Amino acid sequence: MSYAAEFVRISVAHLLAVAAPGPDFAIVLRQSLTQGRRAGIMTALGIATGLTMHVTYSLFGVGILIARAPTVFIAIKWAGAAYLAWLGIQSIRASARPIPAAESAPAPAAGRRGDAACYRAGLFTNALNPKVTLFFVAIFATLVSPLTPTHIRILYGAWVCLVTAVWFIAVATLFTHEPVRRGFLRLGPWIDRTLGVVFIGFAALLAAASLK
Repeated sequence: MSYAAEFVRISVAHLLAVAAPGPDFAIVLRQSLTQGRRAGIMTALGIATGLTMHVTYSLFGVGILIARAPTVFIAIKWAGAAYLAWLGIQSIRASARPIPAAESAPAPAAGRRGDAACYRAGLFTNALNPKVTLFFVAIFATLVSPLTPTHIRILYGAWVCLVTAVWFIAVATLFTHEPVRRGFLRLGPWIDRTLGVVFIGFAALLAAASLK
């Protein structure tokens, strides 16, 4: 059996999914622009941790049970929708606060408490996203052979989590590059409002899906 072929299929599918703008990208962008590079990186690590949860239960077939249990899956959708809506409201409220001039606003260094909050934001945003659940259920049900040994599946999952962490750390690094960050800070309140609307839009989509 060609595990290399499986690995390539999984890698391509995952790259297409992780590069597509979604709640994970939005939260890393917001944390990076408003709190600095360290905050963005901690958020990225939280997202990668959330992903390990999805990978783990999908590896052992629990993801299929979750996807097929209407009550459980609907509860996850509503929890995700509520959390994204809360993020959206927080972002819109933050847009009303005065922002220092871009030229004199260095990226703040997150403290221990700030690190934990940023990490949790990434973790909850990813862990409560039911689309990630469905993605990994589909990946392991359709792209991975039932005969593939567990240790090979674990390597697939570890690779996906590593690539996700590296991708979002790169995003955090890019958007905290000073020329880029200064440009965004000039539009600070509008960025916050836009991301707030984006989060609420994601929440509305999840809520609508829960009603179907």
